[in-house]
Amino acid sequence: MLVSEQEIFELKNFVLQLNAMKNSVVIVEGKRDSVALKRLGYYGKILEFHKFGGMNNFADAVAGYSRLIILFDRDRKGRALTSKTIRLLQRRTKVDLSFKRKLRLITNGKVMFIEQLVSYESYLA
Repeated sequence: MLVSEQEIFELKNFVLQLNAMKNSVVIVEGKRDSVALKRLGYYGKILEFHKFGGMNNFADAVAGYSRLIILFDRDRKGRALTSKTIRLLQRRTKVDLSFKRKLRLITNGKVMFIEQLVSYESYLA
């Protein structure tokens, strides 16, 4: 994968901004997604959707957080999960999709799945 210096700079900035978010939690779909974020340098709280056993359990468990940073994949399943999450939680807590958008812009759409971020690890070390 071709990676520009601008992409590397912006991705480093992305991780710094994500780490600076207080009273928030990052939500990803699965284990490989959380591993990828940690390998890039994210050290905050990450919750994996698949561990909750369904949307209702998930919604009840995360409603107590003041901000949910959603980083679901950009495939059909990820878009459906994002829509359901917004519908269920938008009145209970702040749902933040700005980081998902930033990631798409930084990588020029190359990263469809959060787990693909591990391919940037060597550039950010």
